[in-house]
Amino acid sequence: MALVNTIEMFKKAYEGGYAVGAFNVNNMEIVQGITEAAAELNSPIILQASKGARNYANPTYLRKMVEAAVIECPNIPIALHLDHGPDFETCVSCIDNGFTSVMIDASSLPFEENIETTRRVVEYAHKYGVTVEAELGALAGVEDDVVVSAENSCYTRPEEVEEFVNSTGCDSLAIAIGTSHGAFKFKPGTNPQLRFDILDEVSKRLPNFPIVLHGASSVPQEYVRIINEKGGNLADAIGIPEDMLRQAARSAVCKINIDSDLRLAFTAGVRSVMADTPSKFDPREYLKPARANIKDVVTHKIKDVLGSEGKA
Repeated sequence: MALVNTIEMFKKAYEGGYAVGAFNVNNMEIVQGITEAAAELNSPIILQASKGARNYANPTYLRKMVEAAVIECPNIPIALHLDHGPDFETCVSCIDNGFTSVMIDASSLPFEENIETTRRVVEYAHKYGVTVEAELGALAGVEDDVVVSAENSCYTRPEEVEEFVNSTGCDSLAIAIGTSHGAFKFKPGTNPQLRFDILDEVSKRLPNFPIVLHGASSVPQEYVRIINEKGGNLADAIGIPEDMLRQAARSAVCKINIDSDLRLAFTAGVRSVMADTPSKFDPREYLKPARANIKDVVTHKIKDVLGSEGKA
């Protein structure tokens, strides 16, 4: 099976009441851990890369690692997606490099400029069968090149979604309902809540249209604890409760982004080996448990959060 775009994935997810996991990739071990879990559970997946990931891994290396995953996992649909494309040029570069889906994030621009920028990407992408995700609203937090202060974050306005989708022709829409980028999403002692009223209203205005949640990592406390015990410093790292994500996945949300949880799992694996066996210097000795942690996280998300097991 070749790389696919997200049209059929999202159609099945919407009708089936589940979400497809969009997992950020940066290196070989992360790609392996994600795809091994998805293949064993017969789940569709989206491998997504930010501009920063492409700069780190090199676009050619990154693309070839994903191609290898497709060869090794021929029975599950895999999409290669650009996460938070900052401009038209980056989206074009990814489309020309074989990505099957791109996100143009012009959410920081005024409404009309967001429409114009998104429409331009859509016109180019659709000529090549590439799907386009856009965003309305702004999530707080830090993740790669995305930096939005709490003061500048804002919820999606449901009254704008119909005009935006109709004017741009985008294939899916990322909305802001209370999720946040990074591992430090909420202050200690707070009660994280997602604005399901906004999600419900958006769903009514955009029937059968796939919605996306960014900043949806749950920040597993077991990995935070391990990192801190092994010399790290992640005080007050708090994420999105998974019961809320399950609720979202059963609604119009067809794609849920997961990045920080993977980073925490990977780092916990590396730190454990480094701290417990300081004589180790073979990278394979500490990358194997890191890769195993990635697989464990993705397995849990597919089975217990996304509901996409057996949906390939």
